Amino acid sequence: MSTRPTEVAEAPRADSYYCEIPNDPCAIVMFGASGDLARRKLLPALYDLALHSCLAPRFKLLGFARTDMNDDAFQRGAGEFLPKGDKAGADASKQKEFLQHLHYFHGNYDDPESYKKLAKRLEELDAEGQLGGNRLFYLATPPEVYEHVIEQLGRAGLAKSKNADSWTRVIIEKPFGHDGASARELNAKVLEVFAEQQVYRIDHYLGKETVQNLLVFRFGNGIFEPLWNRNFIDHVQITAAEALGVERRAAFYESAGAMRDMIQSHVLQLTSLVGMEAPARFDATSVRNEKIKILQSIRPFNSETVWKSVIRGQYGPGTENGVAVPGYRQEPGVKPQSATETFVALKLLVDNWRWSGVPFYLRSGKRLARPMTEIAIRFKKAPHMVFQGESVEPNSLVLNIQPDEGISLSFGAKSPGSHMHISPVTMDFRYKQAFGGGSREAYATLINDCIRGDATLFDRADSVEAAWGLVDPILEAWQNASAPPFPNYPAGSEGPRAADDLTVSEGRRWRPI
Repeated sequence: MSTRPTEVAEAPRADSYYCEIPNDPCAIVMFGASGDLARRKLLPALYDLALHSCLAPRFKLLGFARTDMNDDAFQRGAGEFLPKGDKAGADASKQKEFLQHLHYFHGNYDDPESYKKLAKRLEELDAEGQLGGNRLFYLATPPEVYEHVIEQLGRAGLAKSKNADSWTRVIIEKPFGHDGASARELNAKVLEVFAEQQVYRIDHYLGKETVQNLLVFRFGNGIFEPLWNRNFIDHVQITAAEALGVERRAAFYESAGAMRDMIQSHVLQLTSLVGMEAPARFDATSVRNEKIKILQSIRPFNSETVWKSVIRGQYGPGTENGVAVPGYRQEPGVKPQSATETFVALKLLVDNWRWSGVPFYLRSGKRLARPMTEIAIRFKKAPHMVFQGESVEPNSLVLNIQPDEGISLSFGAKSPGSHMHISPVTMDFRYKQAFGGGSREAYATLINDCIRGDATLFDRADSVEAAWGLVDPILEAWQNASAPPFPNYPAGSEGPRAADDLTVSEGRRWRPI
């Protein structure tokens, strides 16, 4: 479907998302400031916000890490990860201005003395920048450090707002816990120090344009929501595929695997957005109330259904774009006989009125045929086919989350000619085509929301625990049984063949990756 210029002439361009009202002045303390996440994602996201006037001119960013360096070294290192050449925002003067807001603090995450000095440094930055006492703490550290940082912030008195007109918030990266018990323990520790409304559990998938647009698509239009139920939808497929292998994350991935890394967080988040009821209003409390209802409505797994409804896999040697790549067990840092899954496919059933009898097929894996994340809604066939001898594919609605954000709708149309022959055709909407390039990165969206105090796209404590409650029985069943013969799919393929059994046995099939 081509969009005429007149249809989008008044739409805001994605490459000009300047904020009419800048955020409050604030100090942002980034724990783990010398790590990959901070340098590759968070610092560029903050620069993006500053470039588009979404940060107050008087903001300060204080990097906190164990690496010993000064402000100048931190600024130089940060500058290496900002846009280069002809990329959007690659302006030397603007980058220099942004880097002048960056400062560095050398400390230890579990050392009370470090936090006393941090409190003093924040007072100095607050006075220097007239920040009004507003503070955002961002935990971009390894997960095992979270409790230390939270505890020390509380002991140093940094978790409380400085005065009635200021605010203090904390962003905590995933993974939030290793299982249900650890997630509950971490929630308890966090909520001993911070109030729930101060806590922003981040999942960067929820900052992607298409994910956000799913809510607009469903609840801002009158066309599809009446069809969004068991009467018209046959099944739902959600796929999060990666072409890359474990890369440099072997130490983390060996203890996590695809179930913890992707299904428990990203994929179940997408599931809740697809399945939720319309919120009473578009605010954090209403949206998150509806999301938790869906997670609580998913039929729990038990020792029998795990083996019928869940498939795991691990990639072996194969090819990526014609280049030979190693199997998971040959990756640096991976155990030679590792039983860690790099692929998961499962079938969920939602026990409520809207979705009763409609299966949700979820899958995620590494070293698959290509990188792609999509939500596919497959509608039921027409109840009576009047065109004899014609086989018509059921209609599909596909939300492409990455790499090409957009929405596609497939339906049958008559092919040209004297005979009645029906062929599938597709109407496509692409964000870049309609709104231009340069759409905001997910981390920039979510950091901006946090500074504004909007928690709509962040996880709540009960939602995190509900998601772990779904996957814990699966992890326990795997732990108590021998792993299947690994590897069971070659790198560059669509995953283990056993995953097809989930759909083929019910007369369905996975969409190709």
